[in-house]
Amino acid sequence: MFTKQGPTVRELAVQALSSTERGYDLLAPKFDETPYRTPDRVLDAVTRAVCELGPFDTGLDVCCGTGAGVGVLRQLCRERAVGVDFSAGMLAEARGAFPPGNEGPAVHWVRADARSLPFAPSFDLALSFGAFGHFLPAERFGLFAEVYGSLRPGGQFVFPLGAPPPVGSRAYWSLFGFDAAMRVRNALWRPRFVMYYRTFRLGDVLEDLTQAGFVVRLLPLTELGLRPDGSPRARLVVATREGRDMPGGS
Repeated sequence: MFTKQGPTVRELAVQALSSTERGYDLLAPKFDETPYRTPDRVLDAVTRAVCELGPFDTGLDVCCGTGAGVGVLRQLCRERAVGVDFSAGMLAEARGAFPPGNEGPAVHWVRADARSLPFAPSFDLALSFGAFGHFLPAERFGLFAEVYGSLRPGGQFVFPLGAPPPVGSRAYWSLFGFDAAMRVRNALWRPRFVMYYRTFRLGDVLEDLTQAGFVVRLLPLTELGLRPDGSPRARLVVATREGRDMPGGS
């Protein structure tokens, strides 16, 4: 739910009629007061699961927004955490949340499009939270290839992926309705605002990760709950760039 400190209906309307980049620039000062920010319980569950995969020296938060994922990296990485995003407004908020001089690994911020990352293979760990709906299915392989190229051999790309809601449930129709409205909006209005909830399907994601060169496995995030059939409500996707061991020893 939106808090009283969150954006007004008018502010959300202006954002929705802007481009994706401009929309997030406008939303940035109040983003953390919206439901769009990844909940702390998800961040904590991922932190605990990824901790078992390390140790790590360097980490990259892909589409970092206001920096929630960088907060995770600072708990997991010993030397350096980097956040990359194309929204100057979101990066400004992230810098304010992690001022220089704090204890822990060094933190750096880079403004760039995730579809063209400006990094050599220098990271042991990459992660992302809640950003994949901003990429069209045709862009997904290219995005994964860019992350692959930013990882050292042995590096891992991780992100949580929730199970789809049951067909016919309230959540199912809510997401279906949102995506349908967004398709109509983008067909009738320019610039486009790309945000879809039902285009990031597990089977397609695994295929694109594999084609990008990753070896992929899934870990259950059971602390986020189970479905009625006993399967986890969310899994951690762990995509590894195979090769020699990382300097950290994982």
